[in-house]
Amino acid sequence: MTSLGTKIFIKFFCKAMGKDQFGNCYYQTKQKDGSGKFKRIVMYNGIEDASKIPALWHAWLHYTIDELPQNQLHYNWEKIHVPNLTGTDWSYLPSGCKNSLTNGIRRKTTGDYQAWKPSN
Repeated sequence: MTSLGTKIFIKFFCKAMGKDQFGNCYYQTKQKDGSGKFKRIVMYNGIEDASKIPALWHAWLHYTIDELPQNQLHYNWEKIHVPNLTGTDWSYLPSGCKNSLTNGIRRKTTGDYQAWKPSN
């Protein structure tokens, strides 16, 4: 949850730079800091989860690129960004596995796994 102080800082000392497909808003301070750079900030839409930041916006936040990202795919092989889904109903579960995070069931092997036993 964003603090009131952060909201006030953004309102008076930052300018809006853009918004991504998840509704996260990106800001940059109006003045440079002591190192000669503008501070770049993200205000998350909903839960604050860094995996919700698309790659190009992450690169912009960390000064890897200077141009503002566009919310579009640049190459036909690119996939749409998906946040980390671990622990959610949409997380990947291998066959023969139940979601142990939500209902406490341990994964059962399918017969193709043999546990390693150290030799004496």
